[in-house]
Amino acid sequence: MTDPQYSREKYRDQLNNKIAAYTETVSNLDFSEIDVFPSQPLGFRMRAEFRIWHEDGKAHYAMNRPGEKRPYIITQFPIGGPLITQLMTPLLLAINSSSLLSKKLFSLEFLTTRSGEVLVTLIYHRPLDTDWEVEAKALQEEFSIGVIGRSKKQKVVLQSDFVTETLEVDGREYSYQQVESGFTQPNAGINQQMLTWASQCLQGSTGDLVELYCGNGNFTAVLAQHFDQVLATEISKVSVASARTNFSANGIENVTVVRMSSEEFTQALNKERPFRRLAEIELDSYKFSTIFVDPPRAGLDEDTVKLISRFDNILYISCNPQTLADNLEQICVTHKIESAAVFDQFPWTAHLESGVLLKRKNET
Repeated sequence: MTDPQYSREKYRDQLNNKIAAYTETVSNLDFSEIDVFPSQPLGFRMRAEFRIWHEDGKAHYAMNRPGEKRPYIITQFPIGGPLITQLMTPLLLAINSSSLLSKKLFSLEFLTTRSGEVLVTLIYHRPLDTDWEVEAKALQEEFSIGVIGRSKKQKVVLQSDFVTETLEVDGREYSYQQVESGFTQPNAGINQQMLTWASQCLQGSTGDLVELYCGNGNFTAVLAQHFDQVLATEISKVSVASARTNFSANGIENVTVVRMSSEEFTQALNKERPFRRLAEIELDSYKFSTIFVDPPRAGLDEDTVKLISRFDNILYISCNPQTLADNLEQICVTHKIESAAVFDQFPWTAHLESGVLLKRKNET
C-alpha cells in the first residue's frame, strides 16, 4: 500500500508548486511555452547516501535534521530505486551481525543501475585491515554486490569502483561507466528524458559543438551524433577518465575531452594565454556552431556568459532557476529562446532542473 504522503495527487501538487515558482523566477524572459517532464513519484533514486547512527548496540540508517543533534532514523526509503529498497534491510542486518563491519561505521552509500548493478561504499572512522576485508568480501558475495571500504586516507576496492548503466535515447542504447566518487544523475528516468529532449533540440545541427562541464559524458555521448566534431571540457580528473571510457564503449570517435575549467577555456578561446593541455589541439580548426553548458548551481560567471553569447546556438541545462534567469537576462540581448523544458529530477524537494535552447537573433 502506497504511503499517503507520496500519493500521486500530492506529487502533482508539489510539481505544480515548483512549476509556478519557476515561472515566476523567469517571468521577465520570453518563454512562450515550457515543456514539463514529471518523474515517477516513488522508486526513482538510483543512488543514496545515509548516515549511520549507532544506538542500542546496532547500526541504523539515518539522516540529519536541521537544528537537531540527534539524526532521524530511517526504516523505509520509498523514493529509493528497487535495488536500494530491496537491499537496505537485509544488508544492514548482515552488517550488524559482524562487529568488524559495524564498528565505527559512519555512513553508507548505494550506487545502483537500471541494468541491475549495485555498488555499496562503507565509510568508517577507523582504519580498515585484512580482517575487515575478509568480512566485507563475504558480504559482497552474499548479496552479489560490489563493496568499497573508505576511511581517512584509505580506499579499499574489493571488486571495482564503478557500475555500468545502460540508458535508451531515441531507440539507441548508451552504456555509461559511473564511478563511485564521480557525479552521476540520481534519477535515471528523468535523465533519459533530459537526454532525449536535448538530442531532439539539436537534430539537424551543422558544424561543431563545444561543451563545458561535460562530466562523465552523459550528454556528450548522445549529442555527438549531430555534429562533425565535439570539443568537451571538464575539470574533474575522475570524470574526464570516465568520459573517455564512455565514448570508447559507445563507439563515439568525434569527441575530444580536455581537462580544464570553463574559465580556462574562455581564456584559451580568447587567446589570452596558452595552455599545455591544448598543445595538440588546434582550436582554429573547429567550426563551432553550438555550445552546450550544464553549470553548477552558481551558474555561469560573467566572462563565460560573454563567451557563449558568441555562438549561434546555445543549449543550457540548469539546476538553479535563479542563476539561469540571471544568465539568460544577459544572453537574451543577442539570442532568443526557441525551446524550454523543466525536469523533476528531485521530486518532493524544491529543486527543479531545466533546459533552454537559444538561437541568435537575426540582425536588422
